Amino acid sequence: MTTPPTTAQTALVLVDVIASFYRPLEANYYPDAPLTLDPIHLLLDQARTSDAFIVHAVERHRAGLEDFEFAKLPRHHQEGSADAAYVPGFEPVFGPRETEVTKRRFSAFYATDLDLLLREQGIRRVVIVGVKTNVCIRATAQDAFAGGFEVLVPRETTNSNRPHLAAASLEDIERYMGSVPTLDEALDALR
Repeated sequence: MTTPPTTAQTALVLVDVIASFYRPLEANYYPDAPLTLDPIHLLLDQARTSDAFIVHAVERHRAGLEDFEFAKLPRHHQEGSADAAYVPGFEPVFGPRETEVTKRRFSAFYATDLDLLLREQGIRRVVIVGVKTNVCIRATAQDAFAGGFEVLVPRETTNSNRPHLAAASLEDIERYMGSVPTLDEALDALR
């Protein structure tokens, strides 16, 4: 039997806590997205006061260059654009236990160095938060599970403009990939 991961072996992965989803009038904004901010901030504060590793996984596309994703979605989150900016209060505090990973697809693991980065830090468990449950959160959780990480997706820290798809994604995460703890349980994992 393996021992449970310690806080030092736990990473908080914030996915796309950027203006595009949280600022009204931006292309990907939806009214329920801001409901995740207070719970995410509680986890971020807890992770910063403990020995947890923090990763800000943000979607950023190269300005002026073609990107396969644009065949399905309009241009978005280009480097330096307003919609790609962090939500105020969620900017990284760069240091030995906090960093940023940029991604160009839904999963924070696909074609990034996130897997390598986490393994080099001795991480065994990931707490994944952010938007949208049925797209980037689910893709990141699935790849984390496939890579052998214990996956936690706290219910209060994610949602979608398609609530039925968010519910189905959380059910699949709980059933097949990890767990969907309460906010309090996730806070305990970061203590």
